[in-house]
Amino acid sequence: MTLEQLRIFLAVAEREHVTRAAEALNLTQSATSAAIAALEARHGTRLFERIGRGIRLTAAARAFLPEARAVLARAAAAERVLDDHASLARGSLSLAASQTLASWWLPPRMVQFHRRYPGVRLDLIQGNSDQIVAEVESLQADLGFIEGGAPVPHLVDREIGRDELYLVVAAGHPWAVQAPGPAELAQGPWIMRERGSGTRARMDEAMAELGLSPQAALEFPSNEAVRAGVLAGGGATLLSRLVAEDDLISGRLVRLDSRPALRAFRLIRHPERHLTEAARAFLDLVLPDTDDQAQGRDESP
Repeated sequence: MTLEQLRIFLAVAEREHVTRAAEALNLTQSATSAAIAALEARHGTRLFERIGRGIRLTAAARAFLPEARAVLARAAAAERVLDDHASLARGSLSLAASQTLASWWLPPRMVQFHRRYPGVRLDLIQGNSDQIVAEVESLQADLGFIEGGAPVPHLVDREIGRDELYLVVAAGHPWAVQAPGPAELAQGPWIMRERGSGTRARMDEAMAELGLSPQAALEFPSNEAVRAGVLAGGGATLLSRLVAEDDLISGRLVRLDSRPALRAFRLIRHPERHLTEAARAFLDLVLPDTDDQAQGRDESP
């Protein structure tokens, strides 16, 4: 099998559609279908089943999918090693970040990096913290940025900053006028991020510290959606200072008189992924006071 066949298989598998995969790869539909057919014939295994106008992965394809991703990730890493010798005049850097970091903390740093090294392409993958760990573990990302949680034992892990989560409600919420008691806090209603996000994990911890275990009236998959739900009067939440700051200044959100929940911002990377010159330069930017970052030592990102 060839890397091109793997690339085509992955595109079809992720979209479960030959035409859309062909369009994404800038190939003809016939060339895409031929590559899949050649792969199936070579190994005597059917990878896709046709269901109406769509297709579905077979059990063999589902088992093959993570291996194909890993091979392509390794091939891309090998290519980056060679490109690295061209210094920072060109190249690419793949970043993966959980939502608070991707939306608020990373963008100004990415702009600063781009101004210094305009020839280096920056790619940003966004997801919740669990998803970002998976991206780094599967070698899909050079560097990962997540919120809170326990260190992942087999990844290089370093704290890069701190965040505060504020208990907030909309200006028209009853709690904005009169502070709630324990019973009211427990009852809510509460608006929360989905499970698997760093914000949700820290919120659950903070509530447990208060002896509370409230249920979410609504769950949303992004900070922006949680913020919008709170502003619409749907309930209370814990929101990052970075996300809430402008609305607190304008008075649209009200911060209740409670101690903020603290959490760490962390940088993670896979120790087996080659630390390129671009990755080292980005580490120098986000960790300017750490000498050993630029050396690419495994004991520190």
